[in-house]
Amino acid sequence: MYYIYFIMKNNFFKLLEYLYYFSLVMLFILYLFPGSLLGFFLYNDAGQQPNLVNNPIGTSINHLFFFIYLSTLSFVARLKNKMIINSLSFLFFISILLEFLHYVIPNRAFEYYDLFANCAGVATIFFFSKLISTKK
Repeated sequence: MYYIYFIMKNNFFKLLEYLYYFSLVMLFILYLFPGSLLGFFLYNDAGQQPNLVNNPIGTSINHLFFFIYLSTLSFVARLKNKMIINSLSFLFFISILLEFLHYVIPNRAFEYYDLFANCAGVATIFFFSKLISTKK
């Protein structure tokens, strides 16, 4: 019985790890596409960004939610495999790099709110993980 539990537990972590890698690839595709790929599919307009939650800062909340999601998956995947691509420092670097790449990608614009939201999403999970590790 323990063997079945062990296999199920490993499969669950493997699934989360694959979901993390898939989400990371989707992040690169969405960030490096000239224009809004989601806006193209949802509104048939590559110039319009979808807004998940109506708020005063606009679509930057999307960045915060996605980087919290990605950082959480990274944290869980790192419990099993301690690789650099799973580390929160890697995600912090990527969150800054991808936003600065908007300077050179056509039909994209660098925004400080997006940069702050990216970093805040990663930092939230980083501090949460430090809080959990100090509680142990």
